[in-house]
Amino acid sequence: MTRVRRLLRGAVLAPGGLLDPGWVRIEGELIAGLGAGVPAPAPGELLEEVDGLVLPGLVDLHCHGGGGGSFSDAQPDSARRAAEFHRRAGTTTLWASLVTAPVEELVASLAMLRELVADGLIAGVHLEGPFLSARRCGAQNPAHLLAPDRRVLARLLEAGEGTVRMVTLAPELPGALELVGDVVAAGALAAVGHTDATYEQTRAAIDAGASVATHLYNGMRPLHHRDPGPVVALANDAGVRCELIADGHHLHPAILEATTRCLGSDRTFLVTDAISAAGMPEGRYRLGGLDVEVSGGSAHLVGGGSLAGSTITAFDGLAFARRQAGLPLARAVGLAAVTPGRLAGGPQSGTLVPGARADLVACSRELERRAVMIGGAWLNDRARD
Repeated sequence: MTRVRRLLRGAVLAPGGLLDPGWVRIEGELIAGLGAGVPAPAPGELLEEVDGLVLPGLVDLHCHGGGGGSFSDAQPDSARRAAEFHRRAGTTTLWASLVTAPVEELVASLAMLRELVADGLIAGVHLEGPFLSARRCGAQNPAHLLAPDRRVLARLLEAGEGTVRMVTLAPELPGALELVGDVVAAGALAAVGHTDATYEQTRAAIDAGASVATHLYNGMRPLHHRDPGPVVALANDAGVRCELIADGHHLHPAILEATTRCLGSDRTFLVTDAISAAGMPEGRYRLGGLDVEVSGGSAHLVGGGSLAGSTITAFDGLAFARRQAGLPLARAVGLAAVTPGRLAGGPQSGTLVPGARADLVACSRELERRAVMIGGAWLNDRARD
């Protein structure tokens, strides 16, 4: 197959800042180079003008579904629909998140998601449970929560065959610290979330190897000046990366701005926590066997009131961080692409650098998405201007 050579010209957000005007050269699936200026195309090179911004493809490490599809029901067509929806919305690297469910259902879902990883539709799997706090379970089904059990964890990791990249658990549960060690030993990230842990219990989990905060502030004991709880323990440790949901419902814009400014974009990153209702009409949906009502852009458990994930895409989160929270463009893109990209796959993920896979989003300067490229190919087979 002939490798397509492209020259994209527009305002390019490179690691060192915005190149305006700038350019990106793409050969086949990879970025061959980038820089400032308006170079002429080389012989045989396809010139594509982008009237706006060229951003790195976005990275979402916490997503349950979208476009009417879900990752949690062990149905391949449903999971593929969710993955394709988010890809076309600008998420070029995605981890599929599974909510708490019976162990047999989780095993079946992991077997199904392995195929999506093999096909390149998703990059890994995040287990959000079942070892979570009943007091802080949120929209996790309390009927299926389990006490930490190393044998159950081993079975889930085995079912994933190396595709489980992160496991969220509540560190205050008896035996949880041993599970943190097992997760890390398996090469996955141990995350603290849906927890009623004290500051000291959270510190113990960090010392045991936990390195991610699952949707910081949400689903955990709240910060208090005499009871700092998990928020301060997680925020104070330089080795912990903190998820933030930028949908306007989970966090006030001022909290989003202050947290990212104080901790830095290298320690904070955006996730969607999206459910199947993302991109769909308002109404009733299901999450982990529970009924969810979507109204006014937010999702809540029917009768329970708890937030039940979000209805946004990663690009929606980026736009919210830029417009409502007032973050500088480079910081917002760092949160939505660069930092989660490093967690997902190393320094070349989520950024535009030579040798990286050519994943990018073309959008207006007002952050209106226009086209998405994955591996050097536009998902709509052509660039839009």
